[in-house]
Amino acid sequence: MINQAQLKPIVAVIAVGIMLAVLILTLDKPSGISTHSDDGASIEIATDNQPDTGPRGGRLFKKDDFAVEVTIFEKGVPPQFRLYLYEKDKLIPPASATVAITLTRLGAPAQLFKFKPEAEYLLSDQVVEEPHSFDIAIAVERSGKIMHWSYSQLEGRIEMPDEMLASMGIELLTAGPAVIKPKLKLPGEIIFNEHNIVRVVPRVPGLVTDVQGHHGQHVKQGDVLATIESPALSDLRSQYFVAKKRLGLAKTTYEREKKLWEEKISAKQDFLNAEELWQEAQINMEVATSKLRALGVKPETHYQATDFSNFIVRSPISGIIIAKAIARGEAVKEDREIYTIADVDTIWTAVTVYPKDLGAIHVNQKAKVKATASNIESEGTVTYISTLIGGQTRTATARVELDNTDNKWRPGMFVNVELVSEEIKVPVAVSASAIQTFRDWSVVFGRYDKFFEVRPLEMGLSDGEMVEVLQGITAGDRYAAGNSFALKAEAGKAGASHDH
Repeated sequence: MINQAQLKPIVAVIAVGIMLAVLILTLDKPSGISTHSDDGASIEIATDNQPDTGPRGGRLFKKDDFAVEVTIFEKGVPPQFRLYLYEKDKLIPPASATVAITLTRLGAPAQLFKFKPEAEYLLSDQVVEEPHSFDIAIAVERSGKIMHWSYSQLEGRIEMPDEMLASMGIELLTAGPAVIKPKLKLPGEIIFNEHNIVRVVPRVPGLVTDVQGHHGQHVKQGDVLATIESPALSDLRSQYFVAKKRLGLAKTTYEREKKLWEEKISAKQDFLNAEELWQEAQINMEVATSKLRALGVKPETHYQATDFSNFIVRSPISGIIIAKAIARGEAVKEDREIYTIADVDTIWTAVTVYPKDLGAIHVNQKAKVKATASNIESEGTVTYISTLIGGQTRTATARVELDNTDNKWRPGMFVNVELVSEEIKVPVAVSASAIQTFRDWSVVFGRYDKFFEVRPLEMGLSDGEMVEVLQGITAGDRYAAGNSFALKAEAGKAGASHDH
């Protein structure tokens, strides 16, 4: 059990702490006030807006023979207040006095700091957050007396009335919830759509007599590419015309014999023989026709004697000739690839996917493709992801299909591909365009009454448009957007104060 004698010092300490807290929150009392606490302790309040510099580089506040030096120590550790006590300019033990500090910032409630002895100084119980721009009130209790000082320290603060905002092009936005769409950025290259590439073979052997299609040329379906003089084609056409004439003769004979048999003039056997010959002629005609059509030749076309053996090679699709292996005067075989034509109305983007990113990409995912050397961009869809990792590159390949009816994409162009991996709701976010650098921080300029002041941010997810804020600004706070770099310039002109 704790007796009453033991409780007295505890109660005294609690009473002093309450008295200091009440006093330190009352900043509007004039200097030089003397008053008394409930237990009769004398309270002397003094303000010193231009304190001296102490032995350790901090702000030195004096009252008679007593002095307190206020420093903010942040070398290798988070910033904290370190207070040094002096009596007649000599360092005294930190437990010789009880100290409390109230720190007031723009747009935030007052923050009360308490202290405990640590080595030769008093150490604050909280971190002094950046920026170090605030009003401070100090209360010290020593030997029954309470002393009070106050001072202001500004850093990254700019005074600007509302009427100046429009003239400077500064827009005010409000921090709040947002949907962040993190983007995965990967390299890629424009390639042909392999499904729309056609390799052209002549289908008949012969001698090339004319070449009209050339590498890089745009052609339409049915355009003439080359002409080949082919004895084999001449034979097939001859067979066709012979079969056609025999068919006509057989049909005439059949119709005559049928009429004679019906009139009882000739024997039925003659009619049946004529019918059989007509059917054979039909079969031969169909065979000859099929052989020509298999080569893409229209049997019904009438040819002159000079072009009876000419085979016309035509483009099977509309597109670009991307390969040519034919020259006038050379002999070609029927299975030789003489042209390669690609339809470029749709093209592919071959995307390099690193193993760590495979989980963030999937088929049917929307993608934005941007050329690295120009302002060309399009949106497409992931249509394929390779199942194997390349042995040398150690990467996978994804395919994004793009519409190219306006022919703005050219195979071989290098691109960057942005994929939205997921949508995440965050409680606080700011516009990415509002973020500036100040000292070594990423900041926004918060708006408080007629002032702007830097607010260092701890940032999370970003999609290039909005940035999640983990610490530094709260939902509902207003901040500068648009021409915020003008505020950065003004802050640079004004300079900055930063205690250590």
